[in-house]
Amino acid sequence: MANKTVITAEPGKQELFIIREFEAPRELVFRAYTEADLYEKWVGPDDLTMTVEKMDAFDGGSYRFLHERDGHVYAFHGVYHEVLAPERFIGTFEFDGLPEKGHVILGTTKFEDLGGGRSRLVHQSVFQSVGDRDGMIASGMERGVTQGYDKLDTLLEQLLAKSSAA
Repeated sequence: MANKTVITAEPGKQELFIIREFEAPRELVFRAYTEADLYEKWVGPDDLTMTVEKMDAFDGGSYRFLHERDGHVYAFHGVYHEVLAPERFIGTFEFDGLPEKGHVILGTTKFEDLGGGRSRLVHQSVFQSVGDRDGMIASGMERGVTQGYDKLDTLLEQLLAKSSAA
C-alpha cells in the first residue's frame, strides 16, 4: 500500500505541515531533494514539465526551477539557509508569478530515519500571512505535492533497485 501524504493547515495560522513516509532511507530521500538531476524527475504535478535552472544545495546557496504546461511557464526560486545532510534543510520558496514580490515562504524540511530502510519527511512552511498560505492551498498545491511524492516513490524504488544490482 502506498504511503499517504498528510497536509495539515490549521485555520487562522500562517503555517502548514506536510508529512510523508517513504520506503527508502533518509539519505536517499535527502539526495532526491538536493540533487538537481533527481529533483527534476519528481517535483510537481504530472501535467507540468519540470526544469531545474539552478540548484546549489549548500548553506547560502540558491535554486531556481520552472514548471511548464501548454506554453505557460511558472518560475520558482529560493535560497538555502542551512543544509545539514541527511537531517534537514532550511530555506525560502517564492513564486515569481505573483503581481508583487515579497510573498516568501520559510521552509524547514526534516528527514527522519525510521529504521529498516524507511524514512519520514516532516516539512513546515511559514507564510508571510494567513492569506498567502490559504492562497497557496487554493492554487492546487495539494495535488502537486501528492503527485510529486508518488513520482518520488517510483524514483526511489528505481534508485534502490539500481544500487542493489550494482
